Amino acid sequence: MTLPDQLRGRLRLPVIASPMFLASGPDLVIGTCRAGLLGTFPALNQRTTEGFEEWLTQIEEALAAPADGGREAAPFGVNLIVHRTNKRLEADLERIVAHQVPLVITSLGAVKEVVDAVHSYGGLVFHDVTNAGHAAKAAQAGVDGIILVSAGAGGHAGAINPFALIAEVRRVWDGPLVLAGALSTGRDVLAAQAAGADLAYMGTRFLATQEATVTTDYKEMITSHGATEIVYTPSISSIPANFLRGSIVSAGLDPERLAQPDRVDLEHVTNPHDGAASDSKAWRDIWSAGQGVAAIDEVLPVADLVEQLCTEYDEAATQLRATMDEGSAR
Repeated sequence: MTLPDQLRGRLRLPVIASPMFLASGPDLVIGTCRAGLLGTFPALNQRTTEGFEEWLTQIEEALAAPADGGREAAPFGVNLIVHRTNKRLEADLERIVAHQVPLVITSLGAVKEVVDAVHSYGGLVFHDVTNAGHAAKAAQAGVDGIILVSAGAGGHAGAINPFALIAEVRRVWDGPLVLAGALSTGRDVLAAQAAGADLAYMGTRFLATQEATVTTDYKEMITSHGATEIVYTPSISSIPANFLRGSIVSAGLDPERLAQPDRVDLEHVTNPHDGAASDSKAWRDIWSAGQGVAAIDEVLPVADLVEQLCTEYDEAATQLRATMDEGSAR
């Protein structure tokens, strides 16, 4: 395994709670890190750079105190959109460097100048990709790790099977790999490691926590949907992504007859979730989730979720060892 030195021995499980638009805030990050997993949030979840810095300070202060049992809290990370359309990129990056954020997750571009800025204080940069070509470009930019967003992941997901994606990316990258895509249990984390990943990337599972800043209806829909009720389409955000079928229907759209991206009205949809016929943006009312909803049937405090994941991981490891021993005996 190729876990970076900055993370080695600092996580109870090799898991990153992924940065989720509108859902990941200080409470979820702090709870995740204090429970022993790496919590993250998108910089753009705060409306201003000043607010973003306030969140950084809040998280740093909360994680400075020992966690339960005297354990050191796990590191945290920030997702940074590295694209010319992000007008806050330079200002947010300055705050990241000033606060020496341990992990920066870059999206929509792997830029050497951003990597160098984070490396200047010893931070890590992981970059998310959906194919080997993008992974090769990220490697050239000098990133420390690559996040493989495979088929079944929530949000802007890829379409390649995780086993195939790992094999293909390993041809161009021998460093740390993080696997995303329908991972919801401790058993899934162990399977990701067995497949060749160093860390598991979990998003949808952390949506169904008390600390996630999404509506109760959103969380309940996650616990009631199955994998076949996840719709993979470019019609909502113009980029192929996974969404909860129920939220598409509630927004007044037919999941089987979605308009093409250049025709769908992304700015205004009927919002039934607040009981009013108000207009609001599609990204607020059509809810993203991955196929990992298949394993989610309850909303938990994040600390309880982490305990559950650890128990599931240990039980799966014990069972796997027994199965391997039995197979060797034959």
